[in-house]
Amino acid sequence: MKLADLVNHAANKQQFQQLSDYIDFCRQYLAFVETGLQARIVSQNESYYQFFQYGVEGQYNISRPINTRLFYTAESFETMISHFTQTFTDLKQGQRVDDEQRDRIIRIIYTLQQTIGAALDALPAGKSNQARKVNGDLFERLIRLLLQEMGADCTAGVVQVPVKDDAGALLFHTSYQHDLLIRQAGDLKVIGSVKTSSKDRLDKVFVDKFLYSRLTGTALPHIAIFLNDVQRKKTKQENSYGISTTFLPGHFRAYTVKLNPLDGVYYCDIRPNMREDALLSTHIRTIDHLFLDDLWELLNKPSGD
Repeated sequence: MKLADLVNHAANKQQFQQLSDYIDFCRQYLAFVETGLQARIVSQNESYYQFFQYGVEGQYNISRPINTRLFYTAESFETMISHFTQTFTDLKQGQRVDDEQRDRIIRIIYTLQQTIGAALDALPAGKSNQARKVNGDLFERLIRLLLQEMGADCTAGVVQVPVKDDAGALLFHTSYQHDLLIRQAGDLKVIGSVKTSSKDRLDKVFVDKFLYSRLTGTALPHIAIFLNDVQRKKTKQENSYGISTTFLPGHFRAYTVKLNPLDGVYYCDIRPNMREDALLSTHIRTIDHLFLDDLWELLNKPSGD
C-alpha cells in the first residue's frame, strides 16, 4: 500500500471490526516503513525511541514516539503473530503460558496499535483531533476484541446507576459511559477504561470508581488500560527530538492513597518509574498481567465484594 492508502484505511474505523483486520493493516504498514520513510529520527534522551518522518506525500510529518524495544519489524511480526493468536486460544482453554508468550502479548498489542497511530500521524495538521479520536476508539475496540478472544463477555456501553435518598428510596438514575463492561453469567463484574494515554484522563478513572462505589454501595472492580505515556518534544538542538512523559505520578499516588486504589492499571509501554517506585509498582503492571493473571480472578470475585 502507498502511504495515502494506509492513512485512509486507518482513518476509517469501519475497516477494523475483527482482530484479523488489525493484523492485516499492521502487516501493510510494517511493509511500508521498511522502505517508504523519509527518515527515522532517534530520540535524543531515550535512544530506543524513534520517530518516523514521512516524505512529501505525508507532508514531511513526524510520528509519535515508537519504542523499538516493543515495536516489531515486518519480518519479526510475521514470525510472532501466529504464536500470538495461539496464545489466546491457549488462554481460553485455561492453559498456562511462559515468559516468552508474555513478552509477545505486550509487543504484538503495542505494534498493532502503534501502526494505526503512526499512520494517522501522516494526516494534515488540521485533522490531528480527528486522528486522536479515531486512534483512541480503535485501541478500545482492540482490547475488547482480545478479551472476547479469551471468551470474556466484554462490551462497551452505558451503565444506569441508581441514586437513592438516605432512606434508600430511589430518586433517579444517572448514566455512565464506559469503555469496558465485563460480565459473567449476565452479572456486571468489571468496569474498565481504555485509553492510549493517561494524559488528561487519569483523574476521571479514579473518580468514576469512587462515585460508582458511593452510589451503589458496592466495590465493583475498576481497571484502567493505557498504551503508553510518552510524547514527542522538541530539543534545543536544531531538527532533533526527544520524548517526555505524560504520566503524573503525584496525582496517581494521591488518588490511590486518599481516594481509592484501582483494581488494576496496565500499560504496554510501561515507564521506568512505574517499575522502580514502591507504590507505583504495586498498582501498575504490564498489560500481559491482565490477560494472564488478573482477568479470571476479577471475574470470580463475589458480586459486590
